[in-house]
Amino acid sequence: MRALIQRVAEARVEVEGATLGEIGPGLLVLVCAMQGDSEAEADRLAGRIARLRIFRDDAGRMNLSVRDIGGAALVVSQFTLAADTSRGNRPGLSAAAAPEDGRRLYDHFAGRLQSEGLPVATGRFGADMKVSLLNDGPVTIWMDTAD
Repeated sequence: MRALIQRVAEARVEVEGATLGEIGPGLLVLVCAMQGDSEAEADRLAGRIARLRIFRDDAGRMNLSVRDIGGAALVVSQFTLAADTSRGNRPGLSAAAAPEDGRRLYDHFAGRLQSEGLPVATGRFGADMKVSLLNDGPVTIWMDTAD
């Protein structure tokens, strides 16, 4: 699985003008299931993200996790993280998991983050979403379970 994680002061996701998910301080997690991924990759990625120390401590050092600060996670599916841009001008997306597998792993991942003790808000899998965020730092981290 792949994830692009952004430390945010706030974030929200809308579909057709209705807010589906909204958080204050925490993480916006754009996530993509890849072909061959299973619940094991989703579990590993969720655990790593919950423990990722990218929030400032009292000394101003990035030494705290989202759990440590009492933050939340907004999880948004984004199959374009599977984009292959090595040829031509149109990204290839065939490395992404099939939609039914992607949905299952997206839901599993969000549930696993919640079981890590995080309040979790989500978008809608496969929908045309509008994501708004106030990036804090900015801090943006790329994670891939294949690495």
